[in-house]
Amino acid sequence: MPTAVKPQEEEEEMENNDGVLWRPPRSCSEYWSEFKHCKSLRNRFQHYYAHGTSPSCQQWKEDYDMCTTWEKCKDQGAKEALRSSERSRLAEQKKFTPVWELRRVPPKDWHMPLNHERPQDS
Repeated sequence: MPTAVKPQEEEEEMENNDGVLWRPPRSCSEYWSEFKHCKSLRNRFQHYYAHGTSPSCQQWKEDYDMCTTWEKCKDQGAKEALRSSERSRLAEQKKFTPVWELRRVPPKDWHMPLNHERPQDS
């Protein structure tokens, strides 16, 4: 009966501290789609036009490999690699400042009808 205990042990390893089963933040197919998109000619051209360099797609490939490793073997190293990669990706997105400044209150005349005949200040 040792084989009956092994799935339970694996299930316990997959659980978080909260007792919830851990799943990758994205499915493995999403990592593969992102990698294929990154390698596409259109994306390379657009990235080169905007940034002057070719995009680095290696992280998407590594994330896909780690995801498939986690799905197949439940390797803890792959789990931690995926977690750190997603955290760094989120931190990268948060470091940019928004283009528009958000309003705290609406304008004073928000309820008034628009006056299209009024000339714009220029």
